[in-house]
Amino acid sequence: MDRDYSNWAALRDLVLYLLPFLLLGWLFDVFWPALTIGLAILVIWHYYYQQRLTRWLWNSRNLLPPTAPGSWSYIYDGIYRNQRRSQRRRKALARLLRRFREAAEALPDAAIVFRSDGSLLWSNKLAQFYFGLRWPEDAGMRLSNLIRHPQFFAYLNKGEFSESLTIPSPVRDSLDIEIRVMPYSDGQFLLVARDVTQVKQLDTMRRDFVANVSHELKTPLTVMQGYLEMLDDISETPPQLADKAVTQMQQQSERMRSLVEQLLLLSRMETPSHDVFDHVVDVPRLLSQLQGETEKLARDKHLQLTFDIQPIKVYGKQEQLLSAMQNLLVNAIRYTPEGGNIRVAWHKVKNEAEFSVEDSGPGIENEHLPRLTERFYRVDPDRNSQSGGTGLGLSIVKQALQHHNSHLEINSQPGQGSRFWFRLPAELVKDR
Repeated sequence: MDRDYSNWAALRDLVLYLLPFLLLGWLFDVFWPALTIGLAILVIWHYYYQQRLTRWLWNSRNLLPPTAPGSWSYIYDGIYRNQRRSQRRRKALARLLRRFREAAEALPDAAIVFRSDGSLLWSNKLAQFYFGLRWPEDAGMRLSNLIRHPQFFAYLNKGEFSESLTIPSPVRDSLDIEIRVMPYSDGQFLLVARDVTQVKQLDTMRRDFVANVSHELKTPLTVMQGYLEMLDDISETPPQLADKAVTQMQQQSERMRSLVEQLLLLSRMETPSHDVFDHVVDVPRLLSQLQGETEKLARDKHLQLTFDIQPIKVYGKQEQLLSAMQNLLVNAIRYTPEGGNIRVAWHKVKNEAEFSVEDSGPGIENEHLPRLTERFYRVDPDRNSQSGGTGLGLSIVKQALQHHNSHLEINSQPGQGSRFWFRLPAELVKDR
């Protein structure tokens, strides 16, 4: 409405309305009755438009106001303008609230808003996934009743939120959730939770890795230190014992060198690589080279070593593929007892290229299979066994295959041998 309401205009309209009643009353000497009739008609008129306003506000679904003359047009139009303004504000607030919720849902962390008495106000979908909440059904319920964990209950009741709290997910035991609480507004708090399962696993792996490396290096160093102390007075050491000491120290130093080289190789493989498709690897030539290098090891153990190689070339990293194939073959030779059989195959399966090493060794229990590619993991707990390696071979295989969009598969049964194999995807197989 563009015009402004004027008290003078309203007073002028009132005078103009009453003027005929006043003149008639003065002419016929009925001034007060005429004025009373005029005011009564005015009251009835105002009451009528008041009823129309009430019906429009409470019963009508039409946003447009009814037409009205005089001062009621100001009232109707003013209410209509305020309603339109409120409607625009509600829409703006709804858009703002929708964007806030969309942003909250896009957060990588779970978010919960609750009152100081612990009652739930709002939660995003990730919080519902972590804690089993239901929104909005659980609104108003206490968090301690929804997230049932003794540590969380004590943490919430204590009211001291300077430190974070880590608890298992109440609905998913495999998840560890770190919780932080901070003031949100007057009488309200914001709970932010994130999945730290992988962080804890990595920390455990880091500690295990340091402990294993320390053990792997400590063992040969202890042996070498013992022999060096024995050779401190070389003149009093028998020649045969001195020769044995030198041989053992050479073996232990070679073991440490191999361990360091494999750790460095693993470190290089963990660096992201994006040029797998740029190099052609002549796998048959690599396997021919590998066959020549391992035949002596196989003869020393009287093993029957068979190669079945098809002329298939692939795109990839030659060093990594050679390392993966070499580790699988050397492991088979190491763990297959004397007189056993080992078969190496490289052939096409549909459009993919498959490499496999099958042996007639003792086989592996199912409980060990998921952990074989972990660093320093051994089926044989004796780290000093003659057949044991560094425990890094299959970890190297795993890393090498990940760079080629592949993974290691293991089929093994106790007493029935083992088969280690992987397939390179069709996009890495070079067409002739």
